[in-house]
Amino acid sequence: MPFNIRQLRYAIAAADHGSFYRAARALDVEQSTLSRAILKLEHSIGMSIFERSRSGVTTTLAGSTFIRSAKPMVDTADKLVKMMRAAGQGRAGGLMIGHNSSVSAGNLRATILNWIETHPDVDVECVESDRSLLLAGLNTGEIDIAILMGVAGQNGFRCEPVWSERMLVALPESHPLANQDVVHWTDLREERFLLPITDPGPAIRDMLLGRLALSGSKPDIRVLRSSRETVLSMLGVSSGVSIVCEGSTGALYPDVVYRPIHGEQGPALTGFSAYWCEDNINPTIHRFLGFIKSRYALTFDFSTKIQ
Repeated sequence: MPFNIRQLRYAIAAADHGSFYRAARALDVEQSTLSRAILKLEHSIGMSIFERSRSGVTTTLAGSTFIRSAKPMVDTADKLVKMMRAAGQGRAGGLMIGHNSSVSAGNLRATILNWIETHPDVDVECVESDRSLLLAGLNTGEIDIAILMGVAGQNGFRCEPVWSERMLVALPESHPLANQDVVHWTDLREERFLLPITDPGPAIRDMLLGRLALSGSKPDIRVLRSSRETVLSMLGVSSGVSIVCEGSTGALYPDVVYRPIHGEQGPALTGFSAYWCEDNINPTIHRFLGFIKSRYALTFDFSTKIQ
């Protein structure tokens, strides 16, 4: 292209103000600088854009057409620069969030919704899968951050606890325990637990083995080759119960109710952790980490790459 955006901007300002002097004042440049740039632009396109007089400048017939065409070009360039600056600062671009639990309720859902509300120019996509696949996605860069149940570290990734959620028992509406406002672990010793083979079923199974073993009972756990949604959808007509995180309670299933579980110390809680690669160059991940840190008053440090 024989001209640049700066020259177009000068010409548009001169046309709008009807004067090189007033245009230069508005753009905070020397009049001679603006005049030379416009003259160079006219030489480049091979025609006069302005008719010059002692009272100012007016556009030629061809110049008026040229200015009308130049304005959208400058607007597009300005939007592009603004967009790229926002992306470099993590205020635009994309963010891929992996998770292995439901987001029908709970902290993860609230966090994502609040982030979207305050960062409308960031394209957020959520990926729900098993822990191993999400960690593999972090390793390849396909996923920016994974929020997973548990607080166990993973070699090669940064891991920080972010929040805790209540554990609840999902019961058939006809179950005797459905009449209680709170269910204790000791109330569940004789129950048959139905869990999905997919995440977070295995983590909940391990938790049940640890919790109920303390009471001297061996829990009856059936791991089904079904999704979390399928297990809960069929639970209302079964003789079993299931355990879910608070994030699952936003979804309602036929003839199924949720009751919070309590132990000796009060409500049963499970922790969630954020996993990410510290060499991730996406500026948005660092802004999102700062968002989580502020929202939940966390104290972990991370290397900032916001421009």
